[in-house]
Order: sequence, then C-alpha cells, then structure tokens
Amino acid sequence: MTLPCRNKSACEILDAYFIENRARMLDIASFLDRIDRYDGAGEAKADFRYKALTQALKLLSEREDDRTKALQMLFSDLSIEPVDSATGLKTTGAWEGAFHEGN
Repeated sequence: MTLPCRNKSACEILDAYFIENRARMLDIASFLDRIDRYDGAGEAKADFRYKALTQALKLLSEREDDRTKALQMLFSDLSIEPVDSATGLKTTGAWEGAFHEGN
C-alpha cells in the first residue's frame, strides 16, 4: 500500500536531519583541526582546495538563499577554453583557476 505523499514542514525536516548534518559539520571541523596540527599547515592553507572549502563555509553562514547553486559554482571550473587533452589530469573537487584569477 502506498501512503499519500505530503510535504514536510521546516521543523519536521530539522527534526529528521539535524543529527546527520551535525555529524557532517563535526567531520569538517576535525578535518580542519588535523590540517592545523600537522607540519606544512601553512602550505596546505595556501592550497586552492583549502581556500575553496573555507570560502564555502563562509558562504554557507552568510547566504540565506540558493546555497546549493552558490557552492556548486564556487567549486566549478568556469574556464571556457577546452584543454588539448585530458590525459594525465585528475579530479580535485575545486577549480584552481578561481584563486588565480582574482575570484
């Protein structure tokens, strides 16, 4: 038997997913703490991926709309020129060019 579909309220969503997302935030805090504790923390903090992650955290705390789209754009490669070959390229999860072009 299929139950009727109904929209949840914001409070029901908060109740259902708070613990799961709290755990994700604690995981991110632990990740950043590990970077701080190890040798080379300064070099890691200068890396475009670290910068993208900290910028994403700031974006999450400051925006109240379209957070998902804003994060996707933050991490996306916005270059329009095709590369000659993708051989040897690897996925990094963020676009290095964002932090070399004044963004």
